[in-house]
Amino acid sequence: MITPVVRRISECFVKPHGLTEVSNETCHLTHWDISMLSIHYIQKGLLFKKPETLVHQHDFIQNLLDKLKHSLSLTLSHFYPLSGRLVTHKTQNPPSYAIFVDCNNSDGVRFTHATLDVTISDILSPVDTPSIFHSFFDHHKAVNHDGHTMPLLSIQVTELVDGVFIGCSMNHSVGDGTSYWNFFNAWSKIFQAEPQGQENDVPILHQPIHNRWFPNNCSPPINLPFKHHDEFINRFEAPLLRERIFHFSAESIAKLKAKANSESKSNTTKISSFQSLSALVWRSIIRARSLPYEQRTNFTLSANNRSRMEPPLPHEYFGNSVNSLSAETTVGELLKNDLGWAAWKLHLAVTRHNDKEVMQSIQEWFQCPVIRKICQPLEPYLVLISSSPRFNMYGSEFGMGKAVAVRSGYANKFDGKVTSFPGREGGGSIDLEICLLPHIMTSLESDMDFMNAVSVINPLC
Repeated sequence: MITPVVRRISECFVKPHGLTEVSNETCHLTHWDISMLSIHYIQKGLLFKKPETLVHQHDFIQNLLDKLKHSLSLTLSHFYPLSGRLVTHKTQNPPSYAIFVDCNNSDGVRFTHATLDVTISDILSPVDTPSIFHSFFDHHKAVNHDGHTMPLLSIQVTELVDGVFIGCSMNHSVGDGTSYWNFFNAWSKIFQAEPQGQENDVPILHQPIHNRWFPNNCSPPINLPFKHHDEFINRFEAPLLRERIFHFSAESIAKLKAKANSESKSNTTKISSFQSLSALVWRSIIRARSLPYEQRTNFTLSANNRSRMEPPLPHEYFGNSVNSLSAETTVGELLKNDLGWAAWKLHLAVTRHNDKEVMQSIQEWFQCPVIRKICQPLEPYLVLISSSPRFNMYGSEFGMGKAVAVRSGYANKFDGKVTSFPGREGGGSIDLEICLLPHIMTSLESDMDFMNAVSVINPLC
């Protein structure tokens, strides 16, 4: 049987509509941005059904592409750093090494049209997420430092027999998940609002704030202690993994939350739904790995700093403002104790993360700058969860109604990586994309404590 392949039909570059003076500025990178230089681009996308009345119309896809490109150009006038390129500035006397975004000297954003001769059912029905989804994104295996020569944003529209996938690869040194979905949602709103051919800019409700935040004792650019990027860039190749989406209904998560709070020795109702679900995942994956009880295990999650800072950064702040939080214990302690015990450890890690902790982590970074890396071999006792079910992923419709599914690309996946999405039906439901070595995934699927919490849905509904 011949496996269908994604065929690239056309490619062009899109620039911001009506460049203004502010669009020509240099965008300096904060320490949060710089720390992302050695990991992959953010790769997320939405799968849509073609409108039934238009499935067989030959001009449907061309009209869609034209309007996507036009609305993208209008959107980039608000999110202009995405159309730039990274630049490194080095001097010998005095010695300096700084990386920033040149918002003007660039071809713009790459926009690709591709096709794949499969149906939505073909790629959503299998238990595991097919690796063909990796081909729905540009910048395969690129790290953020590659933004010196590659576009900081690349859009790929892949046409299926009965559907359309809009995949977006965004440089993680330019923005985090909050910034990513603010851009995606704004693009969709502008697409919906502007009639084809309109040349005026379309206002958006939440204007991105491009004033990058630096601590009081720091003025940009940040001078890095390097002479060459080989000193801090690491290329990562993921091993063969199984990727699977597990759905948890609002009712299932409510039961987990009630169980975690009732079991907690702290007699609390403060453990959140997401902390309860995360505790279940941590215990289940570690149990599936059959690890020695004396070894230490770590659960890491990403935390948005915006609301935790004093004064807080606005939600519209465009850039990175994320820290990694961790809870640690031994394998034996994690599995000997119950769900509430593990959930409480995660709860404490989250509640401790306040302005004081954020500022302390910033101070430590400037004393010893760290560029994040995905190392190989990976720590076998680690579970890491990223993204957020709070992101408004299904709010982007592009004239085709609510997306059928959210999916991701190859980027930043390893054994023990978990990505969280909101469930399509909303109401507090959550989808988790879990990546594990094949034999560990098989063990997880045999774990009744875990699988009893998983909700069965028809992905094609």
